[in-house]
Amino acid sequence: MLDETAKGVFTIAVTPFLPNGDLDLDSIDRMVDAYIERGATGLTILGMMGEAGKLSAEESVTVVERVVSRCSVPVVVGVSAPGFAAMTSLSDAAMDAGAAGVMVAPPGSLRTDAQSLTYYHNAADALGNAPFVLQDFPLATGVVISTDVILKVVEDCPTCVMLKHEDWPGLEKISALRAASDAGARRISILCGNGGMYLLEEMLRGADGAMTGFGYPEMMAQVVAAYHADDLEQARDIFDAYMPMIRYEAQPGLGLAIRKYSLAKQGVIAHPTLRKPGATLSQAAMAEVDTLAKRQAKRLADLGL
Repeated sequence: MLDETAKGVFTIAVTPFLPNGDLDLDSIDRMVDAYIERGATGLTILGMMGEAGKLSAEESVTVVERVVSRCSVPVVVGVSAPGFAAMTSLSDAAMDAGAAGVMVAPPGSLRTDAQSLTYYHNAADALGNAPFVLQDFPLATGVVISTDVILKVVEDCPTCVMLKHEDWPGLEKISALRAASDAGARRISILCGNGGMYLLEEMLRGADGAMTGFGYPEMMAQVVAAYHADDLEQARDIFDAYMPMIRYEAQPGLGLAIRKYSLAKQGVIAHPTLRKPGATLSQAAMAEVDTLAKRQAKRLADLGL
């Protein structure tokens, strides 16, 4: 079961589709194996990057069962939904299948701290004993969750064991949360997203690792390992080698298409298909990704990686 001590790299997984839009179960198996081989200490599925909103309830359960049955590391399942009944249903199915925990992002209708706090109180009730991750991603949800609200959720809801930190800019929030835990507040795990763009700085501020879906997941594992070995120069060199691709992936609206294209080119999934509606890459964009990948490989070879 997921708990407050979780650390490392929980790779956010895509949901592979066949060219006709059906689930690609064989690619799920290949993807799970590849993520773990590249250093994932956990996987997160059915998040925003997993196109969860485009799946039927039955398809969501199929993906959960397939991933968990294949996986040798903890699996966190995104269960965000417009209503609590759907959230409870998917959470129960995920935990019954062997998931380690679930993740909940706030609905875009929340406007005040009081509304956010009430929402997570209700979510915790709906999830029962399932440990959950509070996803703080205001750029995508439109909901700003203050540090005070996060600390209050952690205080009131013992099943909240992790923050997926994706505020941007958000380094000061990590520092404030860690200062609060140093002063006696319950300490929970903090794993960070945003495509790994600020990973090293986030680790230096007190994060426990990454939970993101950059198309080369080994980057996160290598940077985190170098950080824990107290080799910050190596961590920066590794990050710098991947930075052009991280930057390119960060384009709003295109990031998932770029990631799926990269994963397909690497053989991690069979097809770069996004289920409709979804962005597609032009030939020019695919050529740009290919060029960045070649230059990235050269930089890594120069580092002996």
